[in-house]
Amino acid sequence: MRLGIGPFFLPIAHDLGFSRSLLATIVAVGMLCYGLAMPVGGHLIARWGTRSVLLLGAAIVVASVLWTVLTHDPLAFLLAFGVGFSVGLAFVSPVTLTPVISHWFTRRRGMALFFLSTGSMAGMAVMTPVTTLAIEAFGWRATLAGFAAVFAALTLPAALFVIRDTAPEHTDLLPEEAAAQKARAGTLPQSLKLHEAMRTAPFWKVCFGLFCCGFSMNLLGTHGMPMLMDHGFDAFTSSMGIGLIGFVAIAGTLILGRVADRLPRRNILAAIYFLRGLGFFALVVVGTHWELYATATIGGLVWAGSIALSSAILSDVYGVRLVGVLYGMAYIGHQLGATLSSWLGGWAYERFGTHWIAFGTSGALLIAAAVVALQLPRQGFTLMAPAPAR
Repeated sequence: MRLGIGPFFLPIAHDLGFSRSLLATIVAVGMLCYGLAMPVGGHLIARWGTRSVLLLGAAIVVASVLWTVLTHDPLAFLLAFGVGFSVGLAFVSPVTLTPVISHWFTRRRGMALFFLSTGSMAGMAVMTPVTTLAIEAFGWRATLAGFAAVFAALTLPAALFVIRDTAPEHTDLLPEEAAAQKARAGTLPQSLKLHEAMRTAPFWKVCFGLFCCGFSMNLLGTHGMPMLMDHGFDAFTSSMGIGLIGFVAIAGTLILGRVADRLPRRNILAAIYFLRGLGFFALVVVGTHWELYATATIGGLVWAGSIALSSAILSDVYGVRLVGVLYGMAYIGHQLGATLSSWLGGWAYERFGTHWIAFGTSGALLIAAAVVALQLPRQGFTLMAPAPAR
């Protein structure tokens, strides 16, 4: 839902009488709250466990949606849809599940995290056209309430009966790999502390990449459909174009997941950012249906994976112990980018009458992120602090 607000954007603005810039600002605040709540979710997981945080997040989502559909006031809408809804979704976001995946998988951690991100892409592929049709048939309020009902029906059983924080000994390691890890256990140096890790260059390089990722993803999710409709496409064609990106991203994620543990992760991450950046330039200039669908297909192949690779790189560099909280801190950069693009997409169009400013900025940032990604440590590199002197 955080990546698929586009179908709701214009219906909400027209129904409530909000300008694009006002609604874009509310969405931007929501993106910021989403990012700031993620480290809180990571901290709560360490104290209460994943299951409790998932249940809490689901309860907040449902309550916030009920408040949202009953309100007409801008301030109340900001608190319900912008703040409450975002906090609830943050507690059931990838930051909640990444530590579980990282503990359960060692040998195939990269592939497992890629498969986790497939869920987001499948949601984008399905939700964008489905919510567009549902809004046209039932209105945005009933559609949002229906989302909350389906969300709760899926999340609650998963939290109660599927999620387990405690992983088997040696996780998915082969017997010889488990023996080698046990032999190395006494020779590893002391790992960095959180504040020490946050002062190192790889952490901030990952943060910059996630900032650019969040800028691009939310720009497309919030303003992609309005941009395509402003360029002459109807609502359903626009939703299918955006949905196609998510649909193709499922296949792209599965392919990239297979090679994530075999090729240097930084090279794959750089390629994803670079090709995605070119896609944003192309998306603004498409004029026909086949151009839109061709751009969406090519862009979808590299649309996912940057978050999964970033979390895998953090695990490689800093170890599993810190990955949850470091990922939550780094994801704040993702949501700062999302906040900026949510606001910029609405303000720049109202101010200058063009989408080139926001979408061109996104393309340039992604290409810069590709250059920075190539400077990350190689796969298998582990940044450790020296053992204390005796």
